[in-house]
Amino acid sequence: MANVERRRSMQRKIVPDVVHNQRLLKLAANTSVREAARQMAGRGVGAALVVDGDRLEGIFTERDLLNRVVARDLDLDKTRLSDVMTKNPATISADAGAMEALRRMHDGGFRHLPVLDGTRLVAIVSLRDFFGAEFQELEREVAFQENVIAGRP
Repeated sequence: MANVERRRSMQRKIVPDVVHNQRLLKLAANTSVREAARQMAGRGVGAALVVDGDRLEGIFTERDLLNRVVARDLDLDKTRLSDVMTKNPATISADAGAMEALRRMHDGGFRHLPVLDGTRLVAIVSLRDFFGAEFQELEREVAFQENVIAGRP
């Protein structure tokens, strides 16, 4: 049973198995860094998607704030996302597998990955999303093992 669950988790799709029903934080490239930080904090997210209409132009993350803004003493009100975002970020297809997303994030050294359905932006997956899904699966496996040990079906 545990092996079946493990195989199922490895075959999970990004959407809807890992992320679903997200309200994406989409900002224009001319948004100030301060405004982006306020909105990110207000939503409790670590990344904002920088868009022009429906087209993904970039991503701005907590790391960008730290490394590209604060560490360089840039003015939060005068600096625009277009100046400090990651342009043309790596993306993944909504029907891609969870393991592929994790591999891409690991290989690229980033924690957030925009998810596209064709050219349409549909979600963003973060390492935190995987931790939650894996934690729930571990809880189920522990409960199953406890039941086996206790002789319960």
